[in-house]
Amino acid sequence: MASRSSPIPEPARSLFRRKSHGISDLGRKRPSNEDAFLCDDRLGLYVVADGMGGHAAGEVASGEAVDTIYAMVKRGLGELKPLSAPLVEAHVRAALRLLESAVQAATYMVFSIAELDRKKSGMGTTISALLVLGDFAITAQVGDSRIYRVTGNLVDQLTEDHTLVAWQIKHGLITEQEAKKSPHKNVITRAVGSRDYVQVDTGIVELVAGQRFLLCSDGLHGYLKPGDVDVLIARGAETAATNFIELANTRGGKDNITAVVVEID
Repeated sequence: MASRSSPIPEPARSLFRRKSHGISDLGRKRPSNEDAFLCDDRLGLYVVADGMGGHAAGEVASGEAVDTIYAMVKRGLGELKPLSAPLVEAHVRAALRLLESAVQAATYMVFSIAELDRKKSGMGTTISALLVLGDFAITAQVGDSRIYRVTGNLVDQLTEDHTLVAWQIKHGLITEQEAKKSPHKNVITRAVGSRDYVQVDTGIVELVAGQRFLLCSDGLHGYLKPGDVDVLIARGAETAATNFIELANTRGGKDNITAVVVEID
């Protein structure tokens, strides 16, 4: 799924202008691409999904999840108030609830499809979503795709990986070096569609002029090294997204690769 232009008016006025570009690539090892993404600058919605499951089920899961989130957010945005300082708690809760509900709807949709088709049993997808709403952005996370924020030369990972290895590191059971060699590093602890409900991490981020955001699947972030994100993302959305794909392929390309770069100006 590529960029979309929403026919509805933007519900939240902002001093910031957003510009984005997304690319999804097969990589060098996989026979099919089970990633999906969405860029909609008018709506202010950006999503990356990394599907999983045999018989092309991963492709179905990621595509259906992105479509469902898009439809839910598009329908619900008109009821939201702009988020600007000082924040109104009720407005923040409503924004967080909309994006979380959209992910929950995607979960139920993917789960229901798998229930009806045994060949797709067990399919699921990760979701990393960013919704720009006024002078703030809302994030939603399930799985091990990621959202990075770049402010100047400072790079922050806004999302937490829902993997067994990340859980072990967080609780001091293994070190980051041990995690790189762990046989369980691809085990995901949360996914959209594996059940009819999933716990969704949500957050809120204040926007600053000149910020950049990178949403990506693990086919990219698994190859990133310190200094890669801030250097590449400074080249502009389209060039940066292309360079991220090239970097992952140059370093192995063992998985599907998806990068969505969002500029805030």
